[in-house]
Amino acid sequence: MLDSFETLKNGNAKQIKAYKAIYNLNIMSDLKEFTPVLCGTIPIAIDLASSDLDIIMEVHDFEQFELQITHLYKSKDVFRIKRTVIRSRLVVKANFLYEGFQFELFGQAQPIHKQHAYLHMIIEQALIKANPGLREKVIRLKKQGYKTEPAFCKILGISGDSYENLIIYGKEVGIDCW
Repeated sequence: MLDSFETLKNGNAKQIKAYKAIYNLNIMSDLKEFTPVLCGTIPIAIDLASSDLDIIMEVHDFEQFELQITHLYKSKDVFRIKRTVIRSRLVVKANFLYEGFQFELFGQAQPIHKQHAYLHMIIEQALIKANPGLREKVIRLKKQGYKTEPAFCKILGISGDSYENLIIYGKEVGIDCW
């Protein structure tokens, strides 16, 4: 499994700043029982100024998770926490601001390596590694208002549900993230 948090230490200026913010919050240690993994655009350098830090976790006891998250981060700016259903799965999402970053903590009862956010990041990183010119094309579309997965799909000619079909595409082209 990719340790995207550790890769930030030696990254660009924003990645280093993100590493310090996550480190200062002690999220990876305080929430280790939930196997926290940093996902999203910042670890793979396709972020915009408004991009957030997405930390996904495997959660089975939602009550305990909500209590722990609330206890740890309720004092942070614009803290909010909610339960919702995404793709027929219950999830808990917490958001707050810290050291100039919007954080989103995301917990669901699914192993990290099977969660969409993780799979998308691994696939997107592999696609950029295979075709470095893709990075600028994706960023250009994101600046026009596209979300990340729809931007990749537009460039790659993938139609339909971007979030599902990008994963299917990754499997078809042999990206190993399962």
